[in-house]
Amino acid sequence: MADIQERFKEAWSHALAGINSAEQEAEKILNRLADAAGFSPEEVRRHAREFGDRLQNQRKELEKAIDEGVKKAASRLRVPTKGDIESIEKRLDAISARIDALATSQGPGKEKQAE
Repeated sequence: MADIQERFKEAWSHALAGINSAEQEAEKILNRLADAAGFSPEEVRRHAREFGDRLQNQRKELEKAIDEGVKKAASRLRVPTKGDIESIEKRLDAISARIDALATSQGPGKEKQAE
């Protein structure tokens, strides 16, 4: 299971690195286009801001899609969620408490009599 988690983390890291690289490349292209088109510095900033906003929105959509894909893949692999593990821990704690209570109520000498 640790291997699967590492692969998901690695895939996520690669996806984010790709997005960052695309953002940097887009900024370079925008600057070249602004120079070629003869935009004023204010126009360049405005266009860059608008473009950056669109990129951020697309990045959020991509991150959401990746998250959903990871969740679907994890569910197919039947990887337990944090909630599943917490639920099992609570059940085990309750069972352990019941066992302790039974052991205490029987006492050390009563176990041998029951056998």
